[in-house]
Amino acid sequence: MTSAPTAAALAHAQDLADFVAASPSSFHAAAEVARRLTDAGFRPLAEDEDWPEQPGGKYLVVRDGAVLAWVVPPGAGASTPVRVFGAHSDSPAFKLKPKPTTGRLGWLQAGVEIYGGPILASWLDRELRLAGRLVLDDGTAVLAATGPLLRLPQLAIHLSRDVNDHLTLDKQTQTQPVWGLGAADAADLLGELAASAGVDAARIRGYDIVTADAARGAVFGKDDVFFAAGRLDDLASVHAGVVAIADAEPADHIALLAVFDHEEVGSETRSGAAGPLLADVLERIRLSLGADRVQQLRALAASWCVSSDVGHSVHPNFPEKHDPVVKPVLGTGPILKINANQRYATDAPGAAAWHGWCESAGVTSQEFVSNNAVPCGSTIGPITATRLGIRTVDVGIPILSMHSARELAGVTDLHDLTRVASVFFGG
Repeated sequence: MTSAPTAAALAHAQDLADFVAASPSSFHAAAEVARRLTDAGFRPLAEDEDWPEQPGGKYLVVRDGAVLAWVVPPGAGASTPVRVFGAHSDSPAFKLKPKPTTGRLGWLQAGVEIYGGPILASWLDRELRLAGRLVLDDGTAVLAATGPLLRLPQLAIHLSRDVNDHLTLDKQTQTQPVWGLGAADAADLLGELAASAGVDAARIRGYDIVTADAARGAVFGKDDVFFAAGRLDDLASVHAGVVAIADAEPADHIALLAVFDHEEVGSETRSGAAGPLLADVLERIRLSLGADRVQQLRALAASWCVSSDVGHSVHPNFPEKHDPVVKPVLGTGPILKINANQRYATDAPGAAAWHGWCESAGVTSQEFVSNNAVPCGSTIGPITATRLGIRTVDVGIPILSMHSARELAGVTDLHDLTRVASVFFGG
């Protein structure tokens, strides 16, 4: 049964709104995680430098749009297990193409391609930002983010009388946003980005730039039970992990937050869950603790990974899309995600462990399973389990409007997920 959010839950939601606003791209999300944790006493490390060789300490490393942060207790040894809370920093969007300044008929437009699987219609008639990284002529990468700059204007109903019966957008010709008026050969979209970053546009040699909804996250609804924002998939989980690990004090395990990029396009990149980042960092942690190969394997065998990503709340207008018995409801607790075909990594030991952590946190959990006729997606969970052989359980929060430009969550679910993550980390 749902209840009105506590003051702590409402404050948590407002902090999440700040976090989302500061994270319009995966690169910004990684930077914001690093900023918050550095302020909390974590020491940034560079992958191309030596790392500390003594137990004890709080550290983080950033690779492109991914960031890993960990807490090593003072008594850690070569076989101390690790508890990984995994999430991802990217979200469905539009990504700038090469030669992005386009337009016709007196309109300036942006040349974009589709990143991941957005609900295209949800991006119509919204003010959009551009955000990401620019790489300059000396190899320096700088973050860039504009204010509201673009819009995908809907065609008026007078010119599309059947728009309420069906809406289909051509992914090439009808998803190019407008950002100004004039001739394309006299404008420079990259110049707008360069100005936002305070650099000379002539120095730009490469870029990874995506769109983001410019509207701030908001609490609303009866008793303030709802929270809406862009990129809750999966910044809600990233935020929960950051808040939890900032205060973690593990005694018998290493607490590690793993935020990967590129989950929405398959994770098979150097900063994705299918890449070597987590394995590399874990190996370096083990080497700093004097572990040999056998001790590293013993530690992994005793470790856990919680893969946290959003799942589907039952939809009141489309109940037939959900399992007829298992119906998680937004605002009623975080979810345990289960799939017989291992699209999620949860098994019986994982379910038991998850329920134990929830009980310790004083949190009620729900279960999620798909309707047999509506196949589900997947997460970083099965990838991490396959890469490392680590016991993994898939969890998250229930939301509506998944992959919309603006998604809907429950205020209490957001706070409860963080509470369980804190217990998992040893806070």
